[in-house]
Amino acid sequence: SHMSFEELLQVQSDMRTRVRKQVPGGKKTAKPTKAAVKQQQGKKGPLEMSAKKPVPFLRQVISVTKKVRRDPRFDDLSGEYKPEIFMKTYSFLDSIKKQEKEMIQKQLKKCRNTEQKEKLQQLLNRMTQQEQAQKKQQKLRERELSLKRQQRELAKQGKKPFFLKKSEKQKLELAEKYAELKRSGKLESFLNKKRKRNAIKDKRRLPSQK
Repeated sequence: SHMSFEELLQVQSDMRTRVRKQVPGGKKTAKPTKAAVKQQQGKKGPLEMSAKKPVPFLRQVISVTKKVRRDPRFDDLSGEYKPEIFMKTYSFLDSIKKQEKEMIQKQLKKCRNTEQKEKLQQLLNRMTQQEQAQKKQQKLRERELSLKRQQRELAKQGKKPFFLKKSEKQKLELAEKYAELKRSGKLESFLNKKRKRNAIKDKRRLPSQK
């Protein structure tokens, strides 16, 4: 209060020069950000960036390696599929299936529950169908192998090998089926069923009479 106005201005200028000398470059001290304060509170915690700071145009993207799944059925690494080798390798499964079928037949005879009996019968029918389909495929493979052997023999003799068409293969399959039905004595019943199916088809094709 005893100082004049000029003396007050001089004191203020002296104070400013002292502050500038203490701070390097003469810049003002920056206030600590919230992120710095949080980092100081937890040194092991991650550094939180301010949401107000704009995102740079070029960002550093870390590439993530994509997991490639491999299907052994369609992959060359698993080798080429050969039915003959496959059947020989897993031939032990046939004996296991046979044991399971016998076990189900025994359970079916002992079972008294109607619902459980129907389930066992369905399972037995499914297993029988699978067994029949497997035998059919085996016969087809054996026929193809025999045809290949014949072609090789003809090629060795210097003759031109013959290749059966799809229609000719179907005729051979049909002839074998008829021969098998005749041996088992089921040919007549098979023909009767076929005649009935053909009659129903013919009836549907006829124009409706009102």
